Amino acid sequence: MKKILSILLTIILFVVVAIIAISYMKKDAPIVIAKGNMAQKPLPIKLNKTNDTECAMLIKTEKNSAEVALKDGRTWFFDDPGCMVKWLKDKPFKDSAKLWVHTIDTNRWIDAKSAKYTTTYHSAMHYGFGSLEKGDKKSIDFKEMTLRMYRNETLANPKFRKKILGE
Repeated sequence: MKKILSILLTIILFVVVAIIAISYMKKDAPIVIAKGNMAQKPLPIKLNKTNDTECAMLIKTEKNSAEVALKDGRTWFFDDPGCMVKWLKDKPFKDSAKLWVHTIDTNRWIDAKSAKYTTTYHSAMHYGFGSLEKGDKKSIDFKEMTLRMYRNETLANPKFRKKILGE
């Protein structure tokens, strides 16, 4: 009788642990990558549920966010175009990937390589690069924005920030 009671308690304990484990697995895990985007189009971002692939911050707005989409259907998400450029730097697919940014002027997804960028925008990571569909005389192109990210010429760098903003 004692052995049966011991086995029954072990089974009950196992069932309780299994139920708890399953309930934790069903909770929404943060999204860092999407699969199946064979068209390489920008995907809607599940705000407050999607993490930036580079800095791991939760993406709270589509405005000025970015995405990298590959032909194999994988798509990564970023809260700042600077994070996208930083993450892509050493990736073997950096030249073949489709890059998207959500503009701050027209509120649309456009090709990141054809976008223009401000240098003093209050971006999520404070790099200063705000993506624009319609640039102006002060805006820079994607190639220049990339070079500035690589050289740490961003508003996140206090010395450069002082030089640009005079602070």
